[in-house]
Amino acid sequence: MTLDLRAIPSPGELLRRHDMAPRKSWGQNFLHAREIHLQITAAAGARPGVAVIEIGAGLGTLTAHLLATGAKVDAIERDRDLCAVLRTELGELPGFHLHEADAVRFDYSALAAELRAADPERPPPPVVGNLPYQITGALLFALLEHGEALGPWIVMVQREVADRLCAEPGNKRYGGVTAALSRVRRIRRVCAVSRGCFLPPPRVDSAVVRLDPRPAALGEVADESGYLVLVRSCFQRRRKTLANALLAVPGANRALAQAWIASAGLDPKIRPERLGPAEFAALQRAREASAPAKSASEEPELSAEPEPEHEPDPDQGERG
Repeated sequence: MTLDLRAIPSPGELLRRHDMAPRKSWGQNFLHAREIHLQITAAAGARPGVAVIEIGAGLGTLTAHLLATGAKVDAIERDRDLCAVLRTELGELPGFHLHEADAVRFDYSALAAELRAADPERPPPPVVGNLPYQITGALLFALLEHGEALGPWIVMVQREVADRLCAEPGNKRYGGVTAALSRVRRIRRVCAVSRGCFLPPPRVDSAVVRLDPRPAALGEVADESGYLVLVRSCFQRRRKTLANALLAVPGANRALAQAWIASAGLDPKIRPERLGPAEFAALQRAREASAPAKSASEEPELSAEPEPEHEPDPDQGERG
């Protein structure tokens, strides 16, 4: 059974066919703009022999566009009703596999290993998805945990989040999420997506961004989780001097902070918002060299929301 792009039904048609409505409580807004589907498909490099992992397959319109290229698609969806739609509409198509699961807790490394075992020549799978805004940060950091197992991520996020992800050090939009992700991923914007491209339209515009794995991280660290804790702690005091901001790091004191700064070769008066990933990595290496074993209670708590001292976004709960 093959798939003709012209025959892919719109989200509106699918909702009527299955007597459904978007769940507002889950922030469900379904992308109907075919040109955006095609841009995402192209950015993912979908073609025969490529295996794509899709987060939040929804009604399956993007899934269908991916399958139409001849790519294999492993789709993740937690909504039971949407899973029923996906099985009905796409279940007979070759290359389609549905995982009824929570994308935040999903084992991407295990799936990537399974795909690689089936075809050792296959590159790490790209990940695509229209990320629910309320869990964007959680999903991005869930993917980050799986490191080199995954290929590029091509994800739809709120436009303001895209602006932060693409910001450079010193830019007012630059924050802890960017410092964490850009250390191991190159981040670029693929396209803007207006709110009118969705059914129903959300209250905010969106953008598609692509995060490619770097050949080497911008600064090696032994403790990846500790790096995230350091970055988050510093951005809680982003406009303080580095010497003062480091006091927010678990276990830090003024003497340790000064020692870390000296070891990293940094100016104690610089602000955290001006440091790039390599500088944070240098601080983390100094921290690792001087600190005892990390406490089990020390957990990174980065999110895609604005850091403290930024006005929060009232529409953060919408999905694009």
